[in-house]
Amino acid sequence: MKRVKLKLFISNHLKLFFGVIFLVCSALFFAQENMQPVFQEGNNAYNEGDYNKAVHLYEQVLKMGQHSSILYYNLGNGHYRLNNVAESIFYYEKAKQLDPDNEDIIINSAFAQNMTIDAIEPLPISQLTRIEDFFLSLLSIEGWAYTSVLFAWLLAIFFAAYLWLNRSFWKRFFFTTSILSLLFLLASYSLASVKDYKNKTTQYAILFSEQLNIRSEPNDRSEILFVLHKGTKVRVTDSLQEWKKINIANGATGWIKNASLKNLN
Repeated sequence: MKRVKLKLFISNHLKLFFGVIFLVCSALFFAQENMQPVFQEGNNAYNEGDYNKAVHLYEQVLKMGQHSSILYYNLGNGHYRLNNVAESIFYYEKAKQLDPDNEDIIINSAFAQNMTIDAIEPLPISQLTRIEDFFLSLLSIEGWAYTSVLFAWLLAIFFAAYLWLNRSFWKRFFFTTSILSLLFLLASYSLASVKDYKNKTTQYAILFSEQLNIRSEPNDRSEILFVLHKGTKVRVTDSLQEWKKINIANGATGWIKNASLKNLN
């Protein structure tokens, strides 16, 4: 009787699991179908040299909930053609977040960076930081959260199968897959937590103000350390009323007042 109930439990949960997967895939498919004509129209406008129209159509796709490296890349290209330095850098940075190893994005981003006034030499990145950034960039926070839920389901199913089956081969097989599912569950949950923590504590942005003085303290009487211009990428580390403390790629730090910033995360 116990084995019959367990078998029914596994069967019901398998049906529910695959039903959820089917609904999610269907929703994504139909959403993609609705966005594709607008995206293609934007591509056509870009190829015809109507960059304003192309950017407008790509932004419509963004408003429809589509976020992809190719969409951000195309937006960066459109703004680059329109000589919108800050906008092009912003969207290339968004594209790099989703596809950090794409050579086209890296090259075009470098071209856009060359249009900026500020020449900032970044500090070297350690190998450990590169590895961490690679895994964190594989999926969004939501993506890692969904992955955690997936492995939680698999863990429950595999462990139930391990308890239900009697043959030693299958018991070993499902015990091993249960352990692997548990490890992947812990890994994906950890990555989701780390990425969420970094997003909340680390804020990167692109400067949209034409020119700003960077001061040593958050007051107008403090020393001007250096000057930044439109299109520079900064890290916001603190804020005090209309002042924000920023850090740039070469390690320099200071305070800016009433800055026009567009957050990358």
